[in-house]
Amino acid sequence: MHTVIAGLDVDIFQASQQPPKAAVILCHGFGAPGDDLVGLAPELVKRNPALADVRFYFPAAPLSLGNGGWGDSRAWWLLDMAAIQRLQHGDEQALRDFRKVEPEGMAGARKAMLALVQEVATHTTLPLQRIVLGGFSQGAMLTTDVALRLEEAPGALCVLSGTLLLEDVWRAKAKARAGLPVFQSHGRQDPVLPFAGAEWLRDLFVEAGLLNEFVPFTGGHTIGPDVLLKLGDFLSRQVTR
Repeated sequence: MHTVIAGLDVDIFQASQQPPKAAVILCHGFGAPGDDLVGLAPELVKRNPALADVRFYFPAAPLSLGNGGWGDSRAWWLLDMAAIQRLQHGDEQALRDFRKVEPEGMAGARKAMLALVQEVATHTTLPLQRIVLGGFSQGAMLTTDVALRLEEAPGALCVLSGTLLLEDVWRAKAKARAGLPVFQSHGRQDPVLPFAGAEWLRDLFVEAGLLNEFVPFTGGHTIGPDVLLKLGDFLSRQVTR
């Protein structure tokens, strides 16, 4: 089903017709079409029948990149491509800046996502503790930020090939999220977001007391079959507890 929630185009999938026992909101990465992750839901349910009564939400980012020749690709905020190139080449100053400075446009994406989470909670009558946030790459950065800023903790957080942003802010806010289950995956050969950034984020979570399940894998900037399998197991544990 396709609809609009909090001003965002959203694809919704639920295998059963029952009232949802939980909700999972997954956000795509920079440069992907809005429905990029939709195909994950039926695969997750196929491998984990306990997820049949979970309602999956896949919001499309608000910014279109079509005018730049990217077709139907979208973004949560625009990237400083020069800074990204420096990051990929291991520039230490670029790494420090990336961890400290809020990207222009992130505030607007945060506002939209916070509104989406609240509307999902209202429409499903689910408490935030039954709503899981997550995403891939830029979508993972956004949902990490939102999970740390919500008035109440969500049920869990899924960080697929994300990285550490806003280090000082996240470190301070993470202290109020001790005990939050986190699934985090990252490729050791990721050419887009260096593996070291995932390790920094993992360490921040662990130091704050979050229950971090870290899944490194041999590969690049992607969601591999093994990651999908472990993600399904993780989500199953969260919705059945």
